[in-house]
Amino acid sequence: MNQTSTNQVRWTSADLELLPDNGNRYEIVDGELFVTRAPHWGHQEVTDNICTELKLWSRQTGLGKPVSSAGIIFSDADNVIPDVVWISNQRLASVLDDAGHLTAAPELVVEVLSPGQENERRDRQVKLKLYAAQGVREYWIVDWQLQQIQVYRREQATLVLIETLFSNDNLSSPLLPGFTCDVARLFS
Repeated sequence: MNQTSTNQVRWTSADLELLPDNGNRYEIVDGELFVTRAPHWGHQEVTDNICTELKLWSRQTGLGKPVSSAGIIFSDADNVIPDVVWISNQRLASVLDDAGHLTAAPELVVEVLSPGQENERRDRQVKLKLYAAQGVREYWIVDWQLQQIQVYRREQATLVLIETLFSNDNLSSPLLPGFTCDVARLFS
């Protein structure tokens, strides 16, 4: 573990190799380590529903692939595991490393919130900033408990909140031509 001049620990990819394989999820953003336990059943169910809807659309169009829990290694100090990503076939071919990890931003990233202030800070602030800096084109923050989705889209060099969707709304995206989904279906 590297130290900064303020004596704060800066975690790196190499440090992840030393952590136990105990079911926890380890992520590093800007050298800060985030540890989360296995998600709640409701969290996983919503994650699977989102990935399923994206997979059905992707199979029909042949434009790309969604995956849940994909590892993204942006840099030695930025390793994350979003709940769902969608990446175009064209982009996937150029950003997948030999270990099967993405090395650059997919077009769409989805994070399903886990309870707790630290988890919310990670997804709403830290990861939002990281994904904006890395070029993610769209970011969905899904609150499975409140049954709502915040949709951020790239405007110039940042991700901007475009809309907040509720159970009676439809989810669509300019990234995914023809994709539409009842928000309520994601939470059932």
